[in-house]
Amino acid sequence: MHTPSMPSSVIGRRAVLRAGAALAALPAVPLAAFAQADAAAWPTRAITYVVPFTPGGSTDVIGRVVAQKLGEALGQPVVVDNRPGAAGAVGATYVAKAKPDGYTLFGGTISTHAINASLYKNLPYDPVKDFEPISLVAFLPNVLIVDPNLGVDSVAGLIALLKKDPTKRTFASSGAGTSTHLAGEMLAEAIGVKLTHIPYKGTPPAMLDVSSGQVAFMFDQVTAALPLVQAGKLKLLAVTSAKRMALVPQLPTMQEAGVPGFDMASWQAVYAPKNLPAPIAQRLSSEIAKILQMPDVKAKLADQFGMDVVAGSPAQLAALMQKEIPRWGELVRKSGASPD
Repeated sequence: MHTPSMPSSVIGRRAVLRAGAALAALPAVPLAAFAQADAAAWPTRAITYVVPFTPGGSTDVIGRVVAQKLGEALGQPVVVDNRPGAAGAVGATYVAKAKPDGYTLFGGTISTHAINASLYKNLPYDPVKDFEPISLVAFLPNVLIVDPNLGVDSVAGLIALLKKDPTKRTFASSGAGTSTHLAGEMLAEAIGVKLTHIPYKGTPPAMLDVSSGQVAFMFDQVTAALPLVQAGKLKLLAVTSAKRMALVPQLPTMQEAGVPGFDMASWQAVYAPKNLPAPIAQRLSSEIAKILQMPDVKAKLADQFGMDVVAGSPAQLAALMQKEIPRWGELVRKSGASPD
């Protein structure tokens, strides 16, 4: 008896159905498992460490020191990528949009992750929602710098001059929105005198104009000023932090010099794009903490740049931001500071 053959199309459909049923019977593998597998294998290629400022500054130096040591620890190169502009906002925006896979890191600062949040009305990134805190790195106080020919030897003398002579009410900074800018605004607020901010593209040209008497004073990093101080072209009056600085212990704090409540130290940190897998974030935080305890690293950052190396945890960095963002927002509001 002849049995009619089944059409091939029917056979094909039944094969697909059987295959689908077999797959359905397999245990489900959550997507998180794949992410964990990737995290376990990480890193398998070079990592980019974005510095949002030009080469040579403190953020760049930290980035290069950490990148070299981190590359040695992880067995993969960590390459520094300088992306300056808009008080760090250009580099920060780039990292905020990067894939959270552990291959993009960011050298954040008080500017990118505290001041910019209120200084820029349409900031293209959110310092809290777009970033994963990895490690606090260091605090860096600024110093109050004046032209020796200004005729003042103390903070009190400078304040008296600013109140008396309107032609001297100018201060320079290394750029709008930087900690050096906001330190000047903080002094203006504290003494009740309106000061004119003159932003420069970096520290060297700003210090040059202060030393030549074109601008009355500025706040900036002590190591940047020391060569000109030693040459007699600049004078240091005080440090901006609440405690004295080991590199220049003879300098009083602004509070000791008669400005109550004046406490400001720029800070440096490491971030990654938001939603970085927890195992990678934990590994990075642990490795960076070890790096910051190395004697050669501490010596370079502390002795050469006057930094207070801290190696804070992700939780400590997040807590710092929670305090700093509203603090600087209030000063920006009161002073009317703008990025222009």
